[in-house]
Amino acid sequence: MISFVKPSIIPGFKFSFCFGVGYLFFLVIVPLFTLIAFSFQIGFSGFLRAILDKQVLSALFFSLSTSFCAAIVNLIFGFVIAWSLARYEFFGKRILDALVDLPFALPTAVAGIALSFLLAESGILGAFLGIFGFEAQRASFFGVCLALVFIGMPFVVRTLEPVIKDFDDSSLEAAMCLGANFWQTFFFVVIPSLLPAALTGFALAFARGLGEYGSVIFISSNIPFESQILPVVIVSKIESHDYLGASVVGVFMIVVSFLLLFAIAYLQGKRN
Repeated sequence: MISFVKPSIIPGFKFSFCFGVGYLFFLVIVPLFTLIAFSFQIGFSGFLRAILDKQVLSALFFSLSTSFCAAIVNLIFGFVIAWSLARYEFFGKRILDALVDLPFALPTAVAGIALSFLLAESGILGAFLGIFGFEAQRASFFGVCLALVFIGMPFVVRTLEPVIKDFDDSSLEAAMCLGANFWQTFFFVVIPSLLPAALTGFALAFARGLGEYGSVIFISSNIPFESQILPVVIVSKIESHDYLGASVVGVFMIVVSFLLLFAIAYLQGKRN
């Protein structure tokens, strides 16, 4: 008899599997399939017309580009923060460690209001950038990226930090004994070891930014075909009582997000 389950010394696979799949089914799969079934009341041709609308595609491109840029920034600086917290002891470490988790507890609307005041002409960042002729308050792309960096940073830090703590120092010592300099050790020893966790943190930050609404609505000018994010398109359709159109755009957003996350997970699996 062929068994598709790998043997394990830990019992309870059937119960754990059934409970996990059932939990996932009722809380995730059922609502998603309900939304998909409702959206396809418009018909396949109507579904295609709705998602190929220029305003929807423009909002999708703006959401993807800002989320990607913010995730890249979070990946770089999140690694620096995670490395500092995991490898060094310094004054105020616990305060910094608590501040990393602050975006989890802080309402996104509060973050948007705070950042909008910061980017105003009288704000600290807005006044500083104004010296160089850069009007941050009117630069929606910059403002949205800043908001997405704020809400996405904890995902990268908390994903990388435990992996960095468990990093084997013997590989670093071996590289130094073989004559490798700092950059060679960093690119050929550290990065390959942390790449799976880094990809996971990047994917989480990217997905979080793609669906963000609360903080972005206060910063972006939300001009159609220019600086409008996809969640705003969905909310605007709901406010105009176009529930079917909102569900179609929502399903389109789910499909795009799933494909991107699946691609990142696939690349991560190939690395492992």
